[in-house]
Amino acid sequence: MRLDKFLKVSRIIKRRTVANDACDTEHVTVNGRRAKASYDVKVGDRVEITFGEKTLAFIVKDIREHTAKDEAGELYEIVSE
Repeated sequence: MRLDKFLKVSRIIKRRTVANDACDTEHVTVNGRRAKASYDVKVGDRVEITFGEKTLAFIVKDIREHTAKDEAGELYEIVSE
């Protein structure tokens, strides 16, 4: 699954266009490397997103095409905030 779609499906970022913009402006890294929106996310990847001064780091636990709002947290595990 594409990185921008995963960020939307997991509800880490509300809209796919915003996720796409975050990747384009190099605010997202996967396994320590800058990632494009088209990056193919895999289980076990460590993703870091920088929001201004804050950084959110999480590990991908599961990949699903669709998920309910209350199940979205099962797709990732937060490592640090």
